[in-house]
Amino acid sequence: MATRKTRVRGLGTATAVGLGLVTGAVAALAAQHRALAVLRLRLDHLEKRVATSHRDANLATQQRLHWELLSKAIDSPELAEVLDIFEVPASPQKRRQYLLANALYTNLLFYYRIGNLSREDFYGRVRGLMQNPVVREYWTATHGQRATLPEGSDEADLGRMVDDLLRQLDEADTEEWWVVGEPPTE
Repeated sequence: MATRKTRVRGLGTATAVGLGLVTGAVAALAAQHRALAVLRLRLDHLEKRVATSHRDANLATQQRLHWELLSKAIDSPELAEVLDIFEVPASPQKRRQYLLANALYTNLLFYYRIGNLSREDFYGRVRGLMQNPVVREYWTATHGQRATLPEGSDEADLGRMVDDLLRQLDEADTEEWWVVGEPPTE
């Protein structure tokens, strides 16, 4: 009888040890699964940051090249003639002013695209920029160019927003231009 009790006790101990090993292995696998899930999330986040960094670097390069081209045209009336694609005839002086207006607007657009300005901030700055009569003339003179922008692009959407803002500014019966229009929400 003593031998039988020892065997039963031995079987119970072996079963307990086996269950403990299985439980430990399952717990280790669960912990490893959670760790892999966290690493996957971090990797996805890093991949998105790299893609955003590349996009922003490309935008910055494009912005710099745009400014270099505009600067050459602003400095040289002969070169500015190449960029005379406005809907109304423009004198050399007016053309240079339009090119600078283009640079100012494009700079705001770039700031928005890289996340330095919210849509509401963009709206506020463009509302101030549009108080300049030359900038308004430029905006009118380039309406046809904006009409060719791809539907749904940032530039097309913001252009329509500016068109709407100008309409509201023209219809407003107040001199307090800074309160005209409803800033967009993100």
